[in-house]
Amino acid sequence: MRQILKKTILKRDSSIIHLLLFLCFLYSSSGFSQQIVNTLDKDGAWCWFSDPRAILVDSILITGWVNSKGSIIAAKLNTDTKKISKYELYHKLEKDDHNNPVFAVNKDGEVIALYTKHSKKHLYQNLLNSINGPFQFGKTRRLYPFSKKDLYKYRKPTITYANPILLNNILFNFGRYTGFKPNLMWSDDFGTTWTKSSIFLTRTPYNKSNRPYIKYSSDGNSKIHMVFTDGHPLEEKENSVYYTYFKGGAFFNAKDQQIADLSNIPFEPFKTTSIYKFNKEEGRAWIADISQDSLSNPVILYTKSPAKNNHRYWYSRIVNGKWINKEICKSGKWFPKTKKGKKEKEPYYFGGMTIHPSNPNIIYISKQVNGVFEIERWETKDFGLSWTSSAITKNSKYDNVRPYIPRGLKKSKEEIVLWMQNKRYRHFTKFKSSIKYSILKN
Repeated sequence: MRQILKKTILKRDSSIIHLLLFLCFLYSSSGFSQQIVNTLDKDGAWCWFSDPRAILVDSILITGWVNSKGSIIAAKLNTDTKKISKYELYHKLEKDDHNNPVFAVNKDGEVIALYTKHSKKHLYQNLLNSINGPFQFGKTRRLYPFSKKDLYKYRKPTITYANPILLNNILFNFGRYTGFKPNLMWSDDFGTTWTKSSIFLTRTPYNKSNRPYIKYSSDGNSKIHMVFTDGHPLEEKENSVYYTYFKGGAFFNAKDQQIADLSNIPFEPFKTTSIYKFNKEEGRAWIADISQDSLSNPVILYTKSPAKNNHRYWYSRIVNGKWINKEICKSGKWFPKTKKGKKEKEPYYFGGMTIHPSNPNIIYISKQVNGVFEIERWETKDFGLSWTSSAITKNSKYDNVRPYIPRGLKKSKEEIVLWMQNKRYRHFTKFKSSIKYSILKN
């Protein structure tokens, strides 16, 4: 009997040791301790086509959202002390998650906030004197950026989205403005004065209902990367993905061949570089994020949807002069909670993906796990051929979607990810969401 008990104890102890070793392995392989989920605001939402939603300078993070009353909120988080300050940029502008504010900071520490209404006629701007000073923005400026010349030719004056990018001390802003198409405008004095906006991309002949979706990224020194689709996947039967970049006042394809300059825009999508050409088997595409590697080559996240309830995540980048396109994972269906007996209005609303701005081998995604959308950190060491992953959220009651890593985050710094958590999300105008964040300790 004593021998049997001895063997049983040894077997149990051995099992415990193996379990502990396995847990240690998991801990060491991820490099991060268990994550703590924090709340920035219990009332907030954002879209993924107005960015940067968050910027980081040293330990100061600036971000913002639109709340359930339609007010535009900016927030400042000290990542060391965890102190949060908030400022209402505009009271009850419009309840629509397309309207979240976006930010840029110059070398003097001034911060500009830009935001819009959804398909209305003005761009809004506020300035913060110093990112390290009191968190109080100046008065709201309302801008009317349309040019008479473009409006005469492309007669659809609507404004949606803002994407400010500071490149060589010139502040560019991109959005869907004149003609329902991608436009650019710029300022030489950080928002004191602006040029009128100009269409740079459209099909020929012009179709006022078609609207390309586009994402932007830059290291601030060399070029502005752009990835875009033909249009909305719900409306475009053959929605493909394209790439171009802007440098020195001109647009180029991935082979560095000039497509157009500012004197002869707009150009057509077929003149750019094709990343994914639609086919019926893999389905319609949409885009999630774009960044760049240390050589200023583009890194792209996008989706392919063989069906409206089957969204696949894809990773694309240039390696040794050649494009690599690899599937990351299946992400599940749409995240809006369709009203019973109703048809889903936004079936292509996937969970979301974001790229680490200084390390494109690291991405954060939102995917369905046991029916709930969770945030996960994925990392590759072979350009997307294989991945390791770890959970940021798990066993959640509510969906966690649209993750975002703040622009300005350095490779050597602890990682920060923000996202929306939806208590209820039916539509971009009907939501009850909060803004969460997690700081990953090395």
